[in-house]
Amino acid sequence: MAQATINLRMDADLKRDLEAICKEMGMNLTTAFTIFAKKVTRERRIPFEVSAPADPFYSEENMSRLKDSMEQMKNGDVVSKNLSELEALANG
Repeated sequence: MAQATINLRMDADLKRDLEAICKEMGMNLTTAFTIFAKKVTRERRIPFEVSAPADPFYSEENMSRLKDSMEQMKNGDVVSKNLSELEALANG
């Protein structure tokens, strides 16, 4: 089977730590990445969960504030300003 070379860039400390863990398992980085590539290819998915931090817009605190604001609007407890009025307030 023909061989191909892949160049990866990563934090030097991360690489050092990964190499040490791989060595404890009796393999090198090439073997570890080959295992990863074979698993991804076989399963057609990343073999672990990849997620981003939750959107702060949907946090409990923000959702509570939005509900409070909607209640205030329903009760007529709001102050309405157009863009010109807001700019005038901001510019004092």
